[in-house]
Amino acid sequence: MRKTRKTLLAAIAIALAGSGSAMAETVTLTGYSGIFQDHYTKAVLEPFMEKHPDITVQFYPMANSAQMLGTLRAQKSSPQIDVAILDVSVAKAATDEGLFVPIDESVTAHVADLYPAARSKGVAGVGVTFDNLVILYNTDEVKEAPTSWEALWDEKYAGRVVIPAVPDIQGTTLTIIANQMAGGGDYKESVDAGIEKLGTLAPNVQTWDPKPDVYQPIASGQAAIGIGWNARAQVYSQESDGKQGVALPQEGSGFQINTINLVKDGPASEAAKTFVDYALSPEAQAAFTEEMFYAPTNSKAQISEQALERTAAGSMDKMIDIDWLEVAKIRDGITEQWRRRIIPLSR
Repeated sequence: MRKTRKTLLAAIAIALAGSGSAMAETVTLTGYSGIFQDHYTKAVLEPFMEKHPDITVQFYPMANSAQMLGTLRAQKSSPQIDVAILDVSVAKAATDEGLFVPIDESVTAHVADLYPAARSKGVAGVGVTFDNLVILYNTDEVKEAPTSWEALWDEKYAGRVVIPAVPDIQGTTLTIIANQMAGGGDYKESVDAGIEKLGTLAPNVQTWDPKPDVYQPIASGQAAIGIGWNARAQVYSQESDGKQGVALPQEGSGFQINTINLVKDGPASEAAKTFVDYALSPEAQAAFTEEMFYAPTNSKAQISEQALERTAAGSMDKMIDIDWLEVAKIRDGITEQWRRRIIPLSR
């Protein structure tokens, strides 16, 4: 009888051990598809799961922030996503709609170490990466790295320019840059000068909707020059053996901020907080910067000089101050002006 009892207790212990692993929580993270997913998984998700074997993080990829917002809206009554990484202006809209809960010191102590630009008034989440717009160019066709945005207007590249049009925020950022180049005033008041200048660029443009993205047509030689985000451009430059070049023009550029956000009533909210804490840590921030050249938002992240020089953080003096929450208020108007005054002027 005693032997039977010991056997039974042993069986119960094994069963409980098995149920413990089976009860491991799964955090669903939505973020950008493609190379962002690949590199973020390698640099952040996999090390996190090694440190927290009781938590699994599943990456749910989407093409852009607008698609993420649409999915979050559709799931509002029954969320399936726990954490979302998306653009700050879209995060503001999601916050206003009650889709996110605040990330503050009660969630992670790392909030205190974030750069001021990572905290945006009225946004529940906080900045997790910084990026900036750059010129992309095919090094076989463009022999010297462009030093000015004016290179896009060069007649020798007529029909060889690729630009992601608004509502893509690459087009929005270019509008603000063009407005400054044309001597326009405060972009929050008017971007008319920028719209007019971009109208003169339109005849050079091969496509406003490059496929599968803006980087690959330039690397392959299908196009000669265009615009894109620095972090992705740096990766594609490596992967193309330098066929796609990257240049930060002398007029400067604008920051793009990706935020990390906790979904309200997410199915694994406590485990999600643990992941957010790690994602904002100096360790994770440094790892992703070294991996993909997004600038870190945690001021304590230790980055190699070689990686830092390839990020927005290495060129802070060239960054145009863009308030993306203010831009969100005029975004629809900018889009309408593009449709009426820029795109119809294409070849």
